[in-house]
Amino acid sequence: MNNFHTAFIFLVCFVCSSLFQNSVASIVSSGDFNKDFFVIWSPNHVNTSADGKSRSLKLDQESGAGFASNQMFLFGKIDMQIKLVPGHSAGTVLAYYLSSDQPNRDEIDFEFLGNVSGQPYILQTNIFADGLDNREERIYLWFDPTKDFHTYSVLWNLHQIVFMVDMIPIRVYRNHADKGVAFPRWQPMSLKMSLWNGDSWATRGGKDKIDWTKGPFIASFRNYKIDACVWKGNPRFCRAGSTNNWWNHYSFSSLTSIQRRWFKWVRKYHMIYDYCQDNERFHNNLPRECSLPKY
Repeated sequence: MNNFHTAFIFLVCFVCSSLFQNSVASIVSSGDFNKDFFVIWSPNHVNTSADGKSRSLKLDQESGAGFASNQMFLFGKIDMQIKLVPGHSAGTVLAYYLSSDQPNRDEIDFEFLGNVSGQPYILQTNIFADGLDNREERIYLWFDPTKDFHTYSVLWNLHQIVFMVDMIPIRVYRNHADKGVAFPRWQPMSLKMSLWNGDSWATRGGKDKIDWTKGPFIASFRNYKIDACVWKGNPRFCRAGSTNNWWNHYSFSSLTSIQRRWFKWVRKYHMIYDYCQDNERFHNNLPRECSLPKY
């Protein structure tokens, strides 16, 4: 990518970031991992800085690790800066996701699939709605996500779910509930991060296993922002278009024209799998949303 292209992306990302902010937004995160999250798995594999502003997870032959938000949310926007496992990370999976933890669970997933050294990282996204998934998309990232922190975001509102990388939309899942398409809209979800052994499937379909001599494998997090409706037991409150619930406003009901151009760029040059194009998997009966508009 040449310098002009890089500078242009920076400018567009700044504009997109500005569009997703609001002067009356109600920030519910403190920026301190110790205050907003609790460890759910293997505390001796979780390392947090003294000021609570950064955290890392470790995967070795003994265990992986994970943590989750203290609060549950129904709609909002979430940003997390992540630096992925460097080097030979084949077989490792870093999951960054929202989950309702119910039998008919809703879930919004980022899954970073480790690679053989020198190969591009794969970012898989998936959505569970009313307990059903099989909605995977995969892209190659256009940068090395192990060299520095990048921002991975979810905008989730009554109208759409938008996955973003450095504020560039990489995936959109619209609310087509009125057309019989399941959409996460009633169940609150908590935010979770986990690093684990997925070498049965993650890299080349499980052909490349974890090389434990390359470990321990470490992923890092910082500068998160959770601007969302905290679950208080009443979905009506979070579904309202109030001043605090800025993400539900009409201006966030679809992608902007600039975002649409970047969305098309990602899908044209970086997408490597789209469930909506997998006729063999679905026996020529693609899910209903595949034939409906994305924005």
